[in-house]
Amino acid sequence: MPLITRRGALAGATVLAGTGTGLGIARAQAKPDVKLAMLVPLSGPWARSGLLEQMGARMAIEEVNANGGIKSLGGAKLKLLEFDAGDSSEKAKDAAQRMVAQEPDLSGGFGCWLSSFTLAATEVTERAELPWLTLSYSDLITNRGFKYVFQASPTADAQAKDLVPIIMDMAQKAGAKRPTKVALVGDNSASSVSFYKAIHEVVIPEQKLTLVADEIFSPPLADATSIVQKLRSGKPDFVLMQSTNAGDDKILVDKFAEFGLTSQKMAMVGGGGHWCQPELTKLTTKEHLEGVIVGLANWPGKAMADVSKRFIERTKEPWFGHDSLFGYTHVMTYAAALEHAGSADKNKVMQALHTMDIKDGPARFFPDGRIKFDEKGRRVGAKLCVVQWRDGEPVPVFPEAVATHKAIWPRAS
Repeated sequence: MPLITRRGALAGATVLAGTGTGLGIARAQAKPDVKLAMLVPLSGPWARSGLLEQMGARMAIEEVNANGGIKSLGGAKLKLLEFDAGDSSEKAKDAAQRMVAQEPDLSGGFGCWLSSFTLAATEVTERAELPWLTLSYSDLITNRGFKYVFQASPTADAQAKDLVPIIMDMAQKAGAKRPTKVALVGDNSASSVSFYKAIHEVVIPEQKLTLVADEIFSPPLADATSIVQKLRSGKPDFVLMQSTNAGDDKILVDKFAEFGLTSQKMAMVGGGGHWCQPELTKLTTKEHLEGVIVGLANWPGKAMADVSKRFIERTKEPWFGHDSLFGYTHVMTYAAALEHAGSADKNKVMQALHTMDIKDGPARFFPDGRIKFDEKGRRVGAKLCVVQWRDGEPVPVFPEAVATHKAIWPRAS
């Protein structure tokens, strides 16, 4: 009988483990995870927005994997790698540099919520040839000739051009006189600056409006007294508020109320998903928010009732809104692109994003029902959504594809 040494036994066991046992076969057949990066503010003034986006993205990852993963890749699972953009453009850029250095095999990524952060971070991701999806609004993001950046939202300048005519129409449909005076209040972040440019150069002349106040501040806002005093003396029919975080939103509506400028006397129009965060109901009162109108890039409509229900049950958040919706749709868009590419290679994923034109799957989560990106990386047909705070909750009022309520106006006659 031949002598079996310990080394020989171990070698034989290794061969069996690698080829002959069920465990070895499973390991040989296992598909590597497809890595997606999320870079959003998870600390600082914009953290709540990042956390909401994170909730939507995590739910989408779990759903894709539970439904068999990426089928064109043999059922490969998605893996979400999370990075904190922090509270400044410099920190967002630093985080992006760490991200691409630590994870060279990423297939794509998304973020960074605030346009200023996205502009900084995408300088890094573009050099790394990493596909990047963003909800950020600034038109500058996709005006730089980049090949790897894709903007799912209507740009800030497009939103400015669309929002005011919608607001004017809402006023008249509610029985009010056509507005003639407007005030502009907001911070100096990148998306806000894009918005102001279109308002000044195009919207005000076309709509024959008089600008009675133009107040710009650096976030975070410490006090709004002087701002509101100027608005009070100007007596605008409506004010466009381009703040970018819930803390500043709270300061503005509270100060308006203190000076008697409630939504019963002056229409207040916010811009961006932060204006619809559940956090606002804890920071200020339901009465101060009542009637506030918000223009934003997307809102869950009737087609998303099932997803909204799952999100609320999963997170215990009171509603499924703008930020979480984009986290969810970014992941689902990548899943569709990966299926189309049949590869986790980042360049092939980029090409799939550039060539995709779908009207099902994640496309149903947008009011226009389509995902197609133009040569700049902007989503074709991206439409503005409008919601309004009613009885402590934001409800969609425009467009018809998502609306569940009719808009109200404070000066209806």
